[in-house]
Amino acid sequence: MRDHRVAPKAKPNTQIPIRGSARNAGPRPVIPDNFPISQVVDTIVTWYRGHARPLPWRRPGIDAYGVLVCEVMSQQTPIARVLPKWHTWMERWPTPAHLAHAPLADILTVWQGLGYPRRARNLQRAAQAIVEKHNGTVPCDPKELESLPGVGTYTAGAVAAFAYGERTPVIDTNVRRTLARLVGGVALPGAATRRIDRERAVAMLPAEAETAARWSAAIMEFGALVCTSRAPLCEDCPVAWTCRWLQAGAPAGAEAARPRQKWNGTDRQLRGRVMALLCDHAERGILSVSFDTVAQAALDSADDTRRAIRIVNSLAHDGLVCIDGDRVALPG
Repeated sequence: MRDHRVAPKAKPNTQIPIRGSARNAGPRPVIPDNFPISQVVDTIVTWYRGHARPLPWRRPGIDAYGVLVCEVMSQQTPIARVLPKWHTWMERWPTPAHLAHAPLADILTVWQGLGYPRRARNLQRAAQAIVEKHNGTVPCDPKELESLPGVGTYTAGAVAAFAYGERTPVIDTNVRRTLARLVGGVALPGAATRRIDRERAVAMLPAEAETAARWSAAIMEFGALVCTSRAPLCEDCPVAWTCRWLQAGAPAGAEAARPRQKWNGTDRQLRGRVMALLCDHAERGILSVSFDTVAQAALDSADDTRRAIRIVNSLAHDGLVCIDGDRVALPG
């Protein structure tokens, strides 16, 4: 679920097959033989030129570090919440070197509201590795990117494609869903990326690097705005005529009935409350809070001491808080 500018690079990656491989042979090909790949790619890339949102990390001059920050922030977080945080972050820490030497407490305070604060800690660790091992420049090779703390296959591919114009598959939920419908004829893909998702993405990838990178950005944006999860705009879809899912009558998949994960009262919610409490106090110059205050104000469970201890200890284990006696604080 990301939105990007694309920097051209005229160096094709010959490690990736242009249209599947021997694995695609047999009665169930990854892409149907009569599927108009080139026409679909051209149509969605053209759509992207006219409909791409003017997001700040698409502007000329935004480097790979800005794309990396966007990608990490956008994991399981709506773009509307990312936008103001990205601006604040880039103004405060415009390079990996700035971020590498920043106090973690400041980083966590700026991050507050995006959720999953381990991402912020890992982003700083990635910046430190970039400074120490890559002379302060975000690497362009996906394997080197994956060696950075907190950077997985998706994020590595996104930075390589969108910042450096590399020909590499970029597979997020939007891409998986759109290709599952277009070429697989199913409403929704599985909960996690599977082999079939990668094979579809690779088979659809154009041969020329710049076009491949632009296609990756376009199909992701298309999934975010048109081929959405719950209410796809099929009447506005420029490739509806060749969509295997529509041809099958748009059947609902088993995944569609999957209930949403409970949030209220979960440890994840309570961890977020603790972090919000500590960040609020830190912004007001209060560097530590008593354990009782944490349990009462953040957890609403002053009587549930064992759970409060578990929540705070889990945050300390993740390096997100420090415990000193009966005081709890953000890391220095």
